[in-house]
Amino acid sequence: MSAPRSLQQGLAEVLRRLRKDHGWTRRDLAQRSGLSERFLAELESGTGNPSLRSLAELAAALQVAPARLVADAEAASRVAQPVVALLGLRGAGKSTVGEALARRLELAFVELDERIEEAVGMRLSEIFQIHGEAFYRRAERAALDRVLGQSGGCVLATGGGLVTAADTFALLRARAHTVWLRARPEDHWERVLAQGDTRPMAEDDRAFQSLCEILAEREPLYAQAEVTLDTSGRQVDGIVDEIVARLGWVRVRA
Repeated sequence: MSAPRSLQQGLAEVLRRLRKDHGWTRRDLAQRSGLSERFLAELESGTGNPSLRSLAELAAALQVAPARLVADAEAASRVAQPVVALLGLRGAGKSTVGEALARRLELAFVELDERIEEAVGMRLSEIFQIHGEAFYRRAERAALDRVLGQSGGCVLATGGGLVTAADTFALLRARAHTVWLRARPEDHWERVLAQGDTRPMAEDDRAFQSLCEILAEREPLYAQAEVTLDTSGRQVDGIVDEIVARLGWVRVRA
């Protein structure tokens, strides 16, 4: 597993992510912040030592508060073991692939929705019905904070709609390796039916069309993941092999 990272390395990760979110090159960020490309290259490699003034200039250019930039860098620097977060709609294979990947990496496997249910004391369907989506999103963020605050790494299966909560998704990308398990709408649907679960489209005669629409709406968000991997027509072992290879620095213990 990787060694604990320094604050400089945490800042490097956050800067690379924020710059990518804006769709900027390093030259673009240099022009907007007034800092040199060489200095930005040092910061993004984890070797630069920014002053308070340069941090403030970076934060202004990236449209975030300086305190958030520092806090996110501190959070990223505390990650000593890998957290691999699997993204995608229900039926993407997050549970099946996640359990196999966790075995391969000798990490715990965590279903975020299960943690939410445990904390609230209700099933997800009851949470949505009684408290609504806003309450669920707050519970989701609290559950994610607890998982990321643990000392050990894990493979985390997230809820399909987590990507729609911008702050929560940004935190996840800063603190974990994110993998989008991409599949055709037909595969999502067939797997969901096989599980006996059509939530949240129960009693909807346009259920499959609704699934296609949700998937189309969320694809640009899922595409922000560090790794995108097509799962349609593939075996679990092959998917796990590719995730490990694509993440690169994550190593299986001897």
